[in-house]
Amino acid sequence: MLTRSYWCEAIAHTLDDGRTFWLGTHAAGSPRLALRWLRQRARHIGDQLDPPAARPVLAWLHDDRAHEHALAHLASGTAYTHTVFDDAVRYLLTARPTTRPYP
Repeated sequence: MLTRSYWCEAIAHTLDDGRTFWLGTHAAGSPRLALRWLRQRARHIGDQLDPPAARPVLAWLHDDRAHEHALAHLASGTAYTHTVFDDAVRYLLTARPTTRPYP
């Protein structure tokens, strides 16, 4: 028997030189827990941005419709990505379903 879990990642890509920085990963047991982790990482990223760049992050954090959309994608077995743009950096917050054998 297989059980579904969710692999979450937060990544930053610099636009000038194309470097990638891993900001964190997490294994979640449900779509809701995966979204919770993405929201926590988004909050941390938003806290580090200048106020104009943080506005889209804050808007997403309070957008219930966007969260329901993300949960529906994850529950259906589809990956979800939310992208945040700063002047020189693109932040990707992703969650994707994985399967593993049930012990």
